[in-house]
Amino acid sequence: MIVDITENVAQELERLTKGTTTVGIATEEGVVLAADKRAVMGNLIAGKDVRKIFKVTDHVGVTTAGSVADAQKIVGLMRAESRLYRLRHKREITAKALANVTSHVLHSSLKAFRPYLVQLIIGGYNVDEPALYNLDPSGSVIEEKYTATGSGSPVAYGVLEAGYDEDMSLEDAVELAVQAVKSALERDTGTGEGIDVVTITRDEGYRRLPEEEVERIIR
Repeated sequence: MIVDITENVAQELERLTKGTTTVGIATEEGVVLAADKRAVMGNLIAGKDVRKIFKVTDHVGVTTAGSVADAQKIVGLMRAESRLYRLRHKREITAKALANVTSHVLHSSLKAFRPYLVQLIIGGYNVDEPALYNLDPSGSVIEEKYTATGSGSPVAYGVLEAGYDEDMSLEDAVELAVQAVKSALERDTGTGEGIDVVTITRDEGYRRLPEEEVERIIR
């Protein structure tokens, strides 16, 4: 029975991720998250300025691909859990701890026959170390140095594979993330309407890049 449910989830997720490209890159200086801004319903462009990167804490962010309603619900749960963690432990939740908590929520929903149809990239800090995690609807957690989700991810991965370097600076990682999403914009019909970019560093925390700054990189 679980196998059949998993197959249905995969089919539904494939249908729902026809209009998204999100990218994450981890460097020694911090984490970069990037995404396009288009939302689609089949062949209809349903939104042209849709946010797919969300702040969870001052040092953790998440990208979403899949069902918009499920993504909003999951982000709300993540924020609530992070607030509870701060109240209990008097410190921010780490990216790893938040990824594990979210994994349990996703896996439990699968067993309850109402899975959250989302793919997530959680990026941020484990105390002093930047980290990046990829989560699928079944709740699996994979730590990555760079990753991508959504219908444009195959194109984005080609750019990431060619350009990633373990010693790259945060500035170079921003440029690489933008180029990866830009390539998806040019080749994937469900991806478009510009690029949203967020950096997360120990000193500055969560920072969304101004549109003009992103535009300069695109050119």
